[in-house]
Amino acid sequence: MIKQEIRKPKVQKRHKTIRLKVEGTAEFPRLAVYRSTKHIYAQLIDDVNHVTLASASSNDKELREQLKHGGNIEAAKVVGAEIAKKAKVKGIECVVFDRGGFLYHGRVAALAEAAREAGLMF
Repeated sequence: MIKQEIRKPKVQKRHKTIRLKVEGTAEFPRLAVYRSTKHIYAQLIDDVNHVTLASASSNDKELREQLKHGGNIEAAKVVGAEIAKKAKVKGIECVVFDRGGFLYHGRVAALAEAAREAGLMF
């Protein structure tokens, strides 16, 4: 078996467990993080109304120009700052963090810390 076949079901199981506990509202949206090998994505989601309020990723046109590679810690920091900036524009200051089944380490932690430094509270 290759590593991906072993890892993916574990990530999906952790994500299901997390989603049972974490729910976003209009006042406190869920900051959902997804990482792939090439990019990292973040969304602010209102689960009550089933609406994405804001999103940012290393694949966005304006961020792609300033990033050398989208799948590293530097890219995660830029995406974290960008999602915090978009949240501030929408008037959102507090969020609920959803690591998406990924371990709070490396790129996921870097994105979270950058969002906190840019003014989001969670």
